[in-house]
Amino acid sequence: MKRVVTPELLDEDLGSPEEIRNSLLDLRGLNQHFGGFSSIADMLIRVARLRETRSMSFLDVAGGTGDVAMEVANTIATEGIDIHATVLDRAISHMSRNLDTNTNMKVAGDALGLPFQDNSYDVVGCNLFCHHLEPDDMVRFFNDSLRVSRYAVVVSDLRRTLFHLLAAYAGRLIYRSRITGHDAPVSVRRAYTISEIISIARKSKAARHEVRRYRFQRFGLILWKANS
Repeated sequence: MKRVVTPELLDEDLGSPEEIRNSLLDLRGLNQHFGGFSSIADMLIRVARLRETRSMSFLDVAGGTGDVAMEVANTIATEGIDIHATVLDRAISHMSRNLDTNTNMKVAGDALGLPFQDNSYDVVGCNLFCHHLEPDDMVRFFNDSLRVSRYAVVVSDLRRTLFHLLAAYAGRLIYRSRITGHDAPVSVRRAYTISEIISIARKSKAARHEVRRYRFQRFGLILWKANS
């Protein structure tokens, strides 16, 4: 299935305040039940264990409301690992949405020009962001994230498959917002295959990379720094 790029409504807040809020709630539910939270948590646990640390700072890029950072920190805490998270997003409107507000630090900024010094965070990561990027921009994002991280970069996103596309359309039966009904299949069409992600990762400055397959048509990517 060929990759097709179509703008997503939520990216530009193209809806009423209620529709946007409901779409963000849809997104939270999808992350909770279909692998967003768990895949990021799994990769952060792997990094912590390989680095033999019980405490890490984590920059969640394009983190929106901060749900991912909050839920992942809670999950990892059960493994005895403390995560100190900062959430970065260019959409200030999403960061200010009160969806059971958490206490993570929030920063407004551009994911393709991270406003942080080298080695500012142990791990930089993102969830459902990379499918928004073209390959060259993704390499640029990977390299800037590696610059800002001390250990690794972790990425969780969708896999582009026909089955996943059909599932996204079927989800319209349960989505709260028409925005989600539009954006879910659009996101799958914009997503990458595993082979495409591997090809893009090889162009980055990572010393090595790992690709993980998760349930519900998710993939995970860990980009390791040279000293990790």
